[in-house]
Amino acid sequence: MENKNKFVQYFRAYKWSNIFAMIRNSRKSPEICTGDFNNKLVVITGATSGIGYHTARKYAAHGANILCINRNIQKSEALRKEIETEFSVRCNFIIADLSSLADIYRVASELAALNSPIDVLIHNAGVYLTKKELTADGLEKVLVVHYLSSFIINHRLTAKLSSQNKARIIMVSSEGHRFAAWGLRLDDMNWEKRRYSGLKSYGSAKLAQLLSMIVFSEHFKNTGVTINSMHPGAVKTETGQENGPVYRWFKRNFFDKSLKSPEISAEALYYLGVSEQVESVSGKFFNLTTEEEPAPPALDREVATELWAISLGLAGLNDTAITG
Repeated sequence: MENKNKFVQYFRAYKWSNIFAMIRNSRKSPEICTGDFNNKLVVITGATSGIGYHTARKYAAHGANILCINRNIQKSEALRKEIETEFSVRCNFIIADLSSLADIYRVASELAALNSPIDVLIHNAGVYLTKKELTADGLEKVLVVHYLSSFIINHRLTAKLSSQNKARIIMVSSEGHRFAAWGLRLDDMNWEKRRYSGLKSYGSAKLAQLLSMIVFSEHFKNTGVTINSMHPGAVKTETGQENGPVYRWFKRNFFDKSLKSPEISAEALYYLGVSEQVESVSGKFFNLTTEEEPAPPALDREVATELWAISLGLAGLNDTAITG
């Protein structure tokens, strides 16, 4: 379907009630899960700061072993020492740059080769850029870090997770997917035909993530594996440090002052990963722990299917890991 027809389809599907619900939900505190998670394995990408750091500590405080996927070895060593000393659980890490396809594949292969089951997989790593950057693979960086990395890892882990009969995948998404109000430009995923915008590229990557969830949820049906996405709340993180000094100054002196601690995001991620209340829930979008209807483009199964095929091509994958 042409973009013009999609514009009309989405425009008609927008509801003011959903916008008001989003505003109400953003004021809520997350549901709290008090149960322990002893000796379970939790994999978290981007765990040395912000949401990932507090989430790793939250799970470790409840007895889970942690496996982090991080870029910085010094910060990873410090995190391992901190968690193992304070909580007496195992904390290991894999060093990888999730903007590199080679590193993403290496991470996926190492995770697939683990002898122990992965009980919770949290895709948290992120980046926000005000100017377009291409990776060494020639792909737009925000798209790779936020979307393609989680797509490849989920795809490569499908067989392992399904064989476990139980696992939860949580993708740290964002209400920012609404910045891509009129859907994805499947003919311009690399931002070569349009003027680049930080907000729009971020929104498009988060929208792509939500669309992939539709297909993954269908593939995981009746396997005991669930996949959900969540908006982590308006919290202070280190995202955006890659941008210039002007952006960093504004972020520090204006944006960050109105934001909350990422500990509320960790509470939500623990609830979604552990609580029996959402044990069989899959393919849903949460604002913290409140289920919410995402923007109309994120519910488009036709585009989700087209995006799946495009993503396989961008990643150099085939569907044998899923279909046979």
